[in-house]
Amino acid sequence: MNSSEESAVTGMSAGRPALRMGPAELVQAAAMARRFYLEGKSKIQIAEEFGVSRFKVARVLETALERDLVRIEIRVPAELDADRSDALRSRYGLRHAVVVESPAEAEESPDPENLGEVAADLLGELVHEGDVLGLAWGRSTIHMAAALDRLPPCTVVQLTGVYDAGTAERGSVEAVRRAAQVSGGDAHPIYAPMLLPDAATAAALRNQTGIARAFEYFDKVTVACVSIGSWEPGISTVHDMLSDDERAHYASLGVAAEMSAHLFDAEGRRVGRDLGERCITVEADRLRRIPEVVAIAGGQRKAAAIDAVLRSGLVTSLVTDTSAADFLMAAGPTPRPALDRADPDGP
Repeated sequence: MNSSEESAVTGMSAGRPALRMGPAELVQAAAMARRFYLEGKSKIQIAEEFGVSRFKVARVLETALERDLVRIEIRVPAELDADRSDALRSRYGLRHAVVVESPAEAEESPDPENLGEVAADLLGELVHEGDVLGLAWGRSTIHMAAALDRLPPCTVVQLTGVYDAGTAERGSVEAVRRAAQVSGGDAHPIYAPMLLPDAATAAALRNQTGIARAFEYFDKVTVACVSIGSWEPGISTVHDMLSDDERAHYASLGVAAEMSAHLFDAEGRRVGRDLGERCITVEADRLRRIPEVVAIAGGQRKAAAIDAVLRSGLVTSLVTDTSAADFLMAAGPTPRPALDRADPDGP
Protein backbone atom coordinates (compact mmCIF):
# COMPACT_ATOMS: atom_id res chain seq x y z
CA MET A 1 0.00 0.00 0.00
CA ASN A 2 1.51 3.40 -0.94
CA SER A 3 1.50 6.50 1.28
CA SER A 4 -1.40 8.21 -0.47
CA GLU A 5 -3.48 5.07 -0.17
CA GLU A 6 -2.65 4.77 3.52
CA SER A 7 -3.71 8.40 4.00
CA ALA A 8 -7.03 7.77 2.27
CA VAL A 9 -7.70 4.67 4.36
CA THR A 10 -6.76 6.42 7.59
CA GLY A 11 -8.98 9.36 6.83
CA MET A 12 -11.94 7.17 5.96
CA SER A 13 -11.62 4.92 9.00
CA ALA A 14 -11.29 7.92 11.30
CA GLY A 15 -14.69 9.12 10.10
CA ARG A 16 -13.83 12.78 10.61
CA PRO A 17 -16.84 15.01 9.88
CA ALA A 18 -14.65 17.54 8.04
CA LEU A 19 -13.53 14.96 5.48
CA ARG A 20 -15.37 15.41 2.20
CA MET A 21 -15.33 13.05 -0.72
CA GLY A 22 -14.53 14.73 -3.99
CA PRO A 23 -16.30 13.90 -7.24
CA ALA A 24 -13.71 11.33 -8.29
CA GLU A 25 -13.91 9.61 -4.90
CA LEU A 26 -17.71 9.59 -5.01
CA VAL A 27 -17.75 8.09 -8.49
CA GLN A 28 -15.20 5.46 -7.52
CA ALA A 29 -17.05 4.60 -4.31
CA ALA A 30 -20.31 4.23 -6.23
CA ALA A 31 -18.64 2.01 -8.82
CA MET A 32 -17.06 -0.22 -6.18
CA ALA A 33 -20.34 -0.46 -4.31
CA ARG A 34 -22.14 -1.48 -7.49
CA ARG A 35 -19.56 -4.20 -8.16
CA PHE A 36 -19.82 -5.54 -4.60
CA TYR A 37 -23.52 -5.27 -3.76
CA LEU A 38 -25.18 -5.66 -7.14
CA GLU A 39 -22.73 -7.67 -9.24
CA GLY A 40 -21.51 -9.92 -6.42
CA LYS A 41 -17.80 -9.38 -7.05
CA SER A 42 -15.32 -10.00 -4.24
CA LYS A 43 -13.21 -7.27 -2.69
CA ILE A 44 -10.10 -8.84 -4.22
CA GLN A 45 -11.65 -8.75 -7.69
CA ILE A 46 -12.64 -5.10 -7.22
CA ALA A 47 -9.15 -4.24 -5.97
CA GLU A 48 -7.58 -5.79 -9.06
CA GLU A 49 -9.95 -3.92 -11.37
CA PHE A 50 -9.28 -0.52 -9.78
CA GLY A 51 -5.60 -1.08 -9.05
CA VAL A 52 -5.87 -0.60 -5.29
CA SER A 53 -5.53 -2.84 -2.25
CA ARG A 54 -8.44 -4.88 -0.93
CA PHE A 55 -8.09 -2.90 2.32
CA LYS A 56 -8.92 0.29 0.49
CA VAL A 57 -11.90 -1.40 -1.15
CA ALA A 58 -13.16 -2.41 2.30
CA ARG A 59 -12.80 1.13 3.63
CA VAL A 60 -14.45 2.66 0.59
CA LEU A 61 -17.42 0.30 1.02
CA GLU A 62 -17.64 1.25 4.71
CA THR A 63 -17.59 4.92 3.83
CA ALA A 64 -20.25 4.40 1.15
CA LEU A 65 -22.53 2.99 3.84
CA GLU A 66 -21.69 5.71 6.37
CA ARG A 67 -22.39 8.49 3.88
CA ASP A 68 -25.61 7.00 2.51
CA LEU A 69 -24.18 6.27 -0.93
CA VAL A 70 -25.42 2.74 -0.28
CA ARG A 71 -28.53 1.85 1.69
CA ILE A 72 -29.10 -1.78 2.57
CA GLU A 73 -32.73 -2.78 3.16
CA ILE A 74 -33.96 -6.21 4.15
CA ARG A 75 -37.43 -6.43 2.69
CA VAL A 76 -39.96 -9.24 2.62
CA PRO A 77 -43.49 -9.10 1.21
CA ALA A 78 -45.76 -6.94 3.33
CA GLU A 79 -47.84 -9.88 4.52
CA LEU A 80 -44.84 -11.66 6.09
CA ASP A 81 -43.55 -10.68 9.54
CA ALA A 82 -39.85 -11.53 9.44
CA ASP A 83 -39.09 -10.61 13.06
CA ARG A 84 -41.89 -12.68 14.55
CA SER A 85 -41.04 -15.55 12.19
CA ASP A 86 -37.42 -15.68 13.33
CA ALA A 87 -38.32 -15.32 17.01
CA LEU A 88 -40.90 -18.10 16.80
CA ARG A 89 -38.53 -20.42 14.94
CA SER A 90 -35.89 -19.88 17.62
CA ARG A 91 -38.25 -20.28 20.59
CA TYR A 92 -39.63 -23.65 19.48
CA GLY A 93 -36.51 -24.92 17.73
CA LEU A 94 -38.36 -25.19 14.43
CA ARG A 95 -36.75 -25.68 11.05
CA HIS A 96 -39.01 -23.06 9.47
CA ALA A 97 -41.55 -20.62 10.93
CA VAL A 98 -43.50 -18.25 8.70
CA VAL A 99 -45.74 -15.66 10.37
CA VAL A 100 -48.34 -13.95 8.20
CA GLU A 101 -49.95 -10.61 8.92
CA SER A 102 -53.72 -11.08 9.09
CA PRO A 103 -56.37 -8.39 8.67
CA ALA A 104 -57.72 -7.16 12.00
CA GLU A 105 -61.21 -8.38 11.16
CA ALA A 106 -59.87 -11.92 10.66
CA GLU A 107 -58.03 -12.22 13.98
CA GLU A 108 -60.81 -14.20 15.63
CA SER A 109 -61.15 -16.57 12.69
CA PRO A 110 -59.21 -19.84 12.75
CA ASP A 111 -56.84 -20.48 9.85
CA PRO A 112 -57.28 -17.43 7.62
CA GLU A 113 -57.17 -18.46 3.96
CA ASN A 114 -53.97 -16.52 3.31
CA LEU A 115 -52.13 -19.04 5.51
CA GLY A 116 -52.86 -21.67 2.87
CA GLU A 117 -51.46 -19.44 0.15
CA VAL A 118 -48.20 -18.89 2.03
CA ALA A 119 -47.99 -22.58 2.92
CA ALA A 120 -48.35 -23.44 -0.77
CA ASP A 121 -45.31 -21.27 -1.52
CA LEU A 122 -43.40 -22.90 1.35
CA LEU A 123 -44.14 -26.40 0.02
CA GLY A 124 -42.84 -25.24 -3.34
CA GLU A 125 -39.52 -24.66 -1.58
CA LEU A 126 -39.46 -27.77 0.62
CA VAL A 127 -40.61 -30.49 -1.78
CA HIS A 128 -38.02 -31.88 -4.18
CA GLU A 129 -38.27 -34.18 -7.16
CA GLY A 130 -38.92 -37.76 -6.08
CA ASP A 131 -40.28 -36.82 -2.65
CA VAL A 132 -43.46 -38.26 -1.19
CA LEU A 133 -45.81 -35.50 0.01
CA GLY A 134 -48.38 -36.40 2.65
CA LEU A 135 -51.54 -34.32 3.19
CA ALA A 136 -53.74 -34.66 6.27
CA TRP A 137 -57.36 -33.54 6.51
CA GLY A 138 -57.96 -29.92 7.48
CA ARG A 139 -59.44 -26.71 6.15
CA SER A 140 -55.99 -25.12 6.04
CA THR A 141 -54.48 -27.96 4.00
CA ILE A 142 -57.41 -27.75 1.58
CA HIS A 143 -56.79 -23.99 1.18
CA MET A 144 -53.09 -24.75 0.69
CA ALA A 145 -53.74 -27.31 -2.04
CA ALA A 146 -56.09 -24.96 -3.86
CA ALA A 147 -53.35 -22.30 -3.91
CA LEU A 148 -50.59 -24.60 -5.21
CA ASP A 149 -49.14 -23.51 -8.53
CA ARG A 150 -45.74 -25.24 -8.48
CA LEU A 151 -44.41 -28.53 -7.19
CA PRO A 152 -41.63 -30.72 -8.55
CA PRO A 153 -42.60 -34.24 -9.66
CA CYS A 154 -43.57 -36.14 -6.51
CA THR A 155 -46.01 -38.72 -5.18
CA VAL A 156 -48.89 -37.37 -3.08
CA VAL A 157 -50.57 -39.50 -0.42
CA GLN A 158 -53.49 -38.76 1.89
CA LEU A 159 -52.57 -39.20 5.56
CA THR A 160 -56.04 -39.28 7.13
CA GLY A 161 -59.56 -40.24 6.28
CA VAL A 162 -62.08 -37.52 5.53
CA TYR A 163 -64.33 -35.57 7.87
CA ASP A 164 -67.43 -36.60 5.94
CA ALA A 165 -67.29 -39.29 3.27
CA GLY A 166 -70.07 -37.48 1.44
CA THR A 167 -67.83 -34.42 0.93
CA ALA A 168 -64.64 -36.29 0.03
CA GLU A 169 -64.55 -34.93 -3.49
CA ARG A 170 -64.54 -31.37 -2.15
CA GLY A 171 -62.12 -31.96 0.72
CA SER A 172 -58.89 -33.83 1.38
CA VAL A 173 -59.33 -36.23 -1.56
CA GLU A 174 -59.54 -33.27 -3.91
CA ALA A 175 -56.54 -31.68 -2.17
CA VAL A 176 -54.46 -34.79 -2.87
CA ARG A 177 -55.58 -34.86 -6.48
CA ARG A 178 -54.86 -31.16 -6.90
CA ALA A 179 -51.32 -31.47 -5.50
CA ALA A 180 -50.63 -34.50 -7.72
CA GLN A 181 -51.96 -32.63 -10.75
CA VAL A 182 -49.64 -29.68 -10.09
CA SER A 183 -46.63 -31.95 -9.54
CA GLY A 184 -47.42 -34.41 -12.32
CA GLY A 185 -47.01 -37.28 -9.85
CA ASP A 186 -49.20 -40.14 -8.63
CA ALA A 187 -52.06 -39.57 -6.18
CA HIS A 188 -53.04 -41.98 -3.41
CA PRO A 189 -56.30 -40.75 -1.82
CA ILE A 190 -58.21 -42.44 1.00
CA TYR A 191 -61.95 -42.84 0.45
CA ALA A 192 -62.92 -43.49 4.05
CA PRO A 193 -64.12 -41.52 7.08
CA MET A 194 -61.49 -40.40 9.57
CA LEU A 195 -63.45 -41.68 12.58
CA LEU A 196 -65.23 -45.05 12.72
CA PRO A 197 -67.72 -46.37 15.30
CA ASP A 198 -65.27 -48.93 16.70
CA ALA A 199 -61.74 -50.30 16.37
CA ALA A 200 -62.85 -53.43 14.48
CA THR A 201 -64.51 -51.42 11.69
CA ALA A 202 -61.42 -49.21 11.42
CA ALA A 203 -59.12 -52.23 11.21
CA ALA A 204 -61.26 -53.80 8.48
CA LEU A 205 -61.14 -50.60 6.43
CA ARG A 206 -57.36 -50.34 6.79
CA ASN A 207 -57.08 -53.73 5.12
CA GLN A 208 -59.07 -52.69 2.06
CA THR A 209 -56.88 -52.59 -1.04
CA GLY A 210 -56.96 -48.84 -1.80
CA ILE A 211 -56.54 -47.76 1.81
CA ALA A 212 -53.81 -50.34 2.47
CA ARG A 213 -51.93 -49.07 -0.59
CA ALA A 214 -52.00 -45.52 0.77
CA PHE A 215 -50.82 -46.73 4.19
CA GLU A 216 -47.85 -48.43 2.52
CA TYR A 217 -46.60 -44.98 1.53
CA PHE A 218 -46.69 -43.56 5.05
CA ASP A 219 -43.13 -44.72 5.83
CA LYS A 220 -41.94 -43.14 2.57
CA VAL A 221 -43.36 -39.67 3.22
CA THR A 222 -40.61 -37.03 3.24
CA VAL A 223 -42.75 -33.89 3.66
CA ALA A 224 -46.12 -33.82 5.43
CA CYS A 225 -48.66 -31.02 5.72
CA VAL A 226 -51.03 -31.10 8.71
CA SER A 227 -53.65 -28.97 10.45
CA ILE A 228 -54.15 -28.30 14.17
CA GLY A 229 -57.45 -28.06 16.02
CA SER A 230 -58.29 -26.77 19.49
CA TRP A 231 -60.74 -28.75 21.60
CA GLU A 232 -63.91 -26.80 20.92
CA PRO A 233 -66.83 -26.93 18.47
CA GLY A 234 -66.04 -25.83 14.93
CA ILE A 235 -62.29 -25.68 15.58
CA SER A 236 -61.58 -29.40 15.93
CA THR A 237 -62.79 -31.90 13.36
CA VAL A 238 -62.47 -34.77 15.82
CA HIS A 239 -64.37 -32.87 18.53
CA ASP A 240 -67.27 -32.33 16.12
CA MET A 241 -67.41 -36.02 15.16
CA LEU A 242 -67.68 -37.34 18.72
CA SER A 243 -70.75 -37.75 20.94
CA ASP A 244 -71.28 -35.51 23.96
CA ASP A 245 -70.22 -38.31 26.33
CA GLU A 246 -67.05 -38.96 24.33
CA ARG A 247 -66.15 -35.28 24.29
CA ALA A 248 -66.60 -35.11 28.05
CA HIS A 249 -64.42 -38.20 28.51
CA TYR A 250 -61.52 -36.83 26.50
CA ALA A 251 -61.90 -33.41 28.07
CA SER A 252 -61.47 -35.08 31.46
CA LEU A 253 -58.09 -36.36 30.24
CA GLY A 254 -56.98 -32.77 29.71
CA VAL A 255 -57.08 -32.69 25.92
CA ALA A 256 -56.15 -29.25 24.61
CA ALA A 257 -55.45 -29.92 20.94
CA GLU A 258 -55.74 -32.42 18.15
CA MET A 259 -53.76 -33.07 15.02
CA SER A 260 -54.60 -35.78 12.51
CA ALA A 261 -56.91 -37.40 15.11
CA HIS A 262 -54.17 -37.50 17.76
CA LEU A 263 -55.00 -35.73 21.02
CA PHE A 264 -52.58 -33.68 23.16
CA ASP A 265 -52.70 -32.01 26.55
CA ALA A 266 -51.36 -28.51 27.14
CA GLU A 267 -47.81 -29.82 27.67
CA GLY A 268 -47.78 -31.67 24.36
CA ARG A 269 -48.27 -35.14 25.84
CA ARG A 270 -50.51 -37.47 23.90
CA VAL A 271 -53.75 -38.44 25.66
CA GLY A 272 -56.72 -40.59 24.68
CA ARG A 273 -54.66 -42.95 22.57
CA ASP A 274 -57.57 -45.36 22.33
CA LEU A 275 -59.21 -42.93 19.92
CA GLY A 276 -56.52 -43.67 17.35
CA GLU A 277 -57.68 -47.28 17.15
CA ARG A 278 -60.98 -46.03 15.70
CA CYS A 279 -59.39 -43.66 13.20
CA ILE A 280 -58.04 -43.88 9.69
CA THR A 281 -54.90 -41.78 10.13
CA VAL A 282 -51.13 -41.85 10.05
CA GLU A 283 -49.78 -43.09 13.38
CA ALA A 284 -47.94 -40.63 15.63
CA ASP A 285 -44.71 -42.63 15.57
CA ARG A 286 -44.74 -42.53 11.77
CA LEU A 287 -45.34 -38.77 11.82
CA ARG A 288 -42.35 -38.43 14.13
CA ARG A 289 -40.12 -40.16 11.58
CA ILE A 290 -41.12 -37.89 8.69
CA PRO A 291 -38.21 -35.48 8.04
CA GLU A 292 -40.41 -32.40 7.49
CA VAL A 293 -43.85 -31.94 9.07
CA VAL A 294 -45.41 -28.56 8.28
CA ALA A 295 -48.36 -27.43 10.38
CA ILE A 296 -50.72 -24.73 9.10
CA ALA A 297 -52.75 -23.09 11.85
CA GLY A 298 -53.54 -19.58 13.05
CA GLY A 299 -55.96 -17.35 14.90
CA GLN A 300 -56.27 -16.54 18.58
CA ARG A 301 -58.75 -19.36 19.15
CA LYS A 302 -56.14 -21.92 18.04
CA ALA A 303 -53.10 -20.36 19.67
CA ALA A 304 -53.03 -22.55 22.80
CA ALA A 305 -53.61 -25.68 20.69
CA ILE A 306 -50.71 -24.74 18.40
CA ASP A 307 -48.47 -24.38 21.45
CA ALA A 308 -49.51 -27.82 22.71
CA VAL A 309 -48.80 -29.54 19.39
CA LEU A 310 -45.48 -27.77 18.93
CA ARG A 311 -44.45 -29.01 22.39
CA SER A 312 -45.12 -32.59 21.27
CA GLY A 313 -42.13 -32.49 18.92
CA LEU A 314 -44.14 -33.90 16.01
CA VAL A 315 -43.99 -30.68 13.96
CA THR A 316 -40.81 -29.31 12.41
CA SER A 317 -42.19 -26.20 10.66
CA LEU A 318 -45.14 -23.84 11.14
CA VAL A 319 -47.16 -21.38 9.08
CA THR A 320 -49.24 -19.15 11.34
CA ASP A 321 -50.42 -15.57 11.80
CA THR A 322 -49.46 -12.66 14.02
CA SER A 323 -52.25 -13.08 16.57
CA ALA A 324 -51.27 -16.69 17.24
CA ALA A 325 -47.55 -15.85 17.14
CA ASP A 326 -47.89 -13.23 19.87
CA PHE A 327 -49.56 -15.77 22.15
CA LEU A 328 -46.92 -18.40 21.35
CA MET A 329 -44.04 -16.07 22.20
CA ALA A 330 -45.44 -15.65 25.72
CA ALA A 331 -46.78 -19.17 26.28
CA GLY A 332 -45.15 -20.47 29.44
CA PRO A 333 -41.63 -21.87 29.79
CA THR A 334 -39.51 -22.20 26.67
CA PRO A 335 -40.29 -25.60 25.16
CA ARG A 336 -37.66 -28.13 24.17
CA PRO A 337 -36.56 -27.87 20.53
CA ALA A 338 -39.07 -29.42 18.15
CA LEU A 339 -36.27 -31.09 16.21
CA ASP A 340 -35.49 -33.13 19.33
CA ARG A 341 -38.25 -35.50 18.34
CA ALA A 342 -38.01 -38.24 20.94
CA ASP A 343 -41.46 -39.20 22.23
CA PRO A 344 -41.80 -37.77 25.78
CA ASP A 345 -44.34 -40.50 26.58
CA GLY A 346 -42.20 -43.37 25.33
CA PRO A 347 -42.90 -45.68 22.38
